[in-house]
Amino acid sequence: MQVLQNLNTAKKLINSTFGAPSLEINGSEGSAVTPGLVDGQDYSAWLEDAGIDPTGIELTAPARISRWQVYDESWRTAYKFSFRVLNGPELDLPLLYSEAKKTKPPKPLKKQLTDKALVILWSDLQVGKVASRGGTAELLQRVSDTRARIIANVKQERPSKIVFCDVGDLIEGFSSTADMHQLATNDLSIMKQIDVSTTIMWDTLKALSEHCDDIAYLTVGSNHCQWRVNKQKIGTGHDDWGVHVGRTLARLSQEVGLPIKFYEPNEWDESLVHDVFGDNFHRLGLFHGHQAARPDGIPGWISKQMLGNQPISGATLYCTGHFHHLQVREVGNTERNTSRYWVQAKTMDSGSDWYRNAGGRGDSDCGVVCIPLEKGKEFQGTVLVF
Repeated sequence: MQVLQNLNTAKKLINSTFGAPSLEINGSEGSAVTPGLVDGQDYSAWLEDAGIDPTGIELTAPARISRWQVYDESWRTAYKFSFRVLNGPELDLPLLYSEAKKTKPPKPLKKQLTDKALVILWSDLQVGKVASRGGTAELLQRVSDTRARIIANVKQERPSKIVFCDVGDLIEGFSSTADMHQLATNDLSIMKQIDVSTTIMWDTLKALSEHCDDIAYLTVGSNHCQWRVNKQKIGTGHDDWGVHVGRTLARLSQEVGLPIKFYEPNEWDESLVHDVFGDNFHRLGLFHGHQAARPDGIPGWISKQMLGNQPISGATLYCTGHFHHLQVREVGNTERNTSRYWVQAKTMDSGSDWYRNAGGRGDSDCGVVCIPLEKGKEFQGTVLVF
């Protein structure tokens, strides 16, 4: 005898063959098993609920799929996949060379009408660093905006010469005194830091060469770019990622015929002097600045270099980076009885929050310092900031 009506035998629920839903992340690598999702629904919403931006990951292999019916005869779908978290823009290592191949030799320019030079202090990009101003994506935007402002000035002023100075710390690296912090915050591997930084420099030099056919590129060693083991510097002054990038750019420039001459220190040195107009008047001494513990120590270091007849002893204008803020200071006299100047460049990095937190002072804003020089006329401390 049937007592109850309209009863149906429940269908057995079949769970995903992948097991219980899960999400695991180890560094930049992750794996996931979703619950059964209604047909037509992908896993993006489930990732968002779990705190993962679905646009910020990349599958490392095609997702596996498991489907089954539930009690109402509708279907559910579970996904199992591995992924990689994208913390910055993806740039393949061959990118630089693909860009180089697209470069056409510049057309000969009309003779520039001025005896002016523009010195560009390209300092402390620290590519790969993540801080309060963002990471690589934000850095690339800052570089693009700043480059456009510098190019606009070059087009307007038409300098006959450009001295492009890599003042140092082009990459963040993984071996400075904050190496454990770098492991936690950097958004690019060392290989990608080199690739991105070299591409940035290459794009900038290409743009400049369209408006000036006499460009000098200077590079010096720096603390973030030095070859280090257990935080200790090893090797020579040439064992430096910044110098390495400069050599790569020199090879590419030669291949495509850009009007650029490249200069680096002697093998065991970390500084150099460049005669801007070739007339022994404006002699630019370039070093990164990490040779002194504090900015106030730079003038004393310069004086000792002069007493020791070191590479920069003959400079009339000294340029540094490292300390991340603009400073222009007189530091002595030339043989003409005019002032020698020291110009400390600004930074382009993503921020030095450790300095702000430890020192109680605000972090300086970003920018590229440029120095306009005129042949045969004394420099009197005027700089431009872009």
